[in-house]
Formats: sequence, C-alpha cells, structure tokens
Amino acid sequence: MNCEEERVDMREMTPEEFAKASQMNELVFKINHTLPGSDEYNALLKELFGDNLGENSTIIAPFSGAAFDHLKVGDNVFINSNALLMARGGITIEDDVMIAGNVQLLSNNHDEYDRQVLTCRPILIKKGAWIGAGASILPGVSIGKYAIVGAGAIVTKDVPDYGVAVGIPAKIVKMLDKEKFE
Repeated sequence: MNCEEERVDMREMTPEEFAKASQMNELVFKINHTLPGSDEYNALLKELFGDNLGENSTIIAPFSGAAFDHLKVGDNVFINSNALLMARGGITIEDDVMIAGNVQLLSNNHDEYDRQVLTCRPILIKKGAWIGAGASILPGVSIGKYAIVGAGAIVTKDVPDYGVAVGIPAKIVKMLDKEKFE
C-alpha cells in the first residue's frame, strides 16, 4: 500500500469542493434519519457511495465522516452503527470485513503547527478482518487479512495477516492459524 502523505490545505478548497462536501453532509444526514434497509435508505447509500459500496454490504446508521468519495467498501462488508469514516486520505475495506459499533477509521489528521492543513495517509482493511467495538485505526495503517483488532484498541502501526492486536497502542498478542481460514 502506498502510504505517501498527502497534505490538503483547507483554505484552498474550491467552491466546487465545498459544494461537494456540503452535498455529502446532506446525504449523510438524510441516511441517518431514514429507516435502515428501506428502498429510500438503499437509494441514499447508492447516491453517497456510487459504485464504491460492494454487493451485500451494510452500513448501519448513524454514521459520520468526510470525503466519502475516497471510501471503497468491498462485498459482504458489515459496518455497525456510529462509525466515524474520515476518508480524505483514502479508506479501502476489502471483502468480508466486519466492523463493530463506534469504530473510527481516521485517514487524516491535522498538521500540528498549521491546523488548517490536513495530513492524509490511506487506511487498508484486508479481506475477512474484524475490527472490535470502539477501536480506532489511524492514518497510514493496514489491517491484515483475517486479522482481529480488539475492542477499544488504538492502532498506530500495521497489523499483519492473521494477527490479533489489542490495547493502547495496539500490540500483536497472538497469531491466528492461517489453515483454519482455507
């Protein structure tokens, strides 16, 4: 995964970029106030994510975030309620991922000296990973195939395929048996 940092100066946003962000915020508000699973709800999700929301994938309202056009969700993904999806740096969620409630995926931060500048690096969550309730995944982190991130963990470094990471900051405490996933 390319983890080059992108810097975005919020003072240089164009009127078109402001309008797009405003439209996304309005769609998120509508989604969060619509009956989940209804035709209207699904149409609003489609409008917000376009082709970036995979087949049989579910996002439970409410959720919040920014730059949803930088978010790609694979097939058979489940994202539970209260997700914070800050996607300016890019978030890719591969197939068969489970994300519990109150998870934060934060692909952007602020420059510590010029807070109007976003520092952005992508997040990648690989196939079959499971992110526990209340976990936070920080910019530039990759979560490996079938890995588990424990509830409440703050992940600052990559988690390898089949790794189990827990704590603050998250540390690898176990490796899962790869053969059991074949």
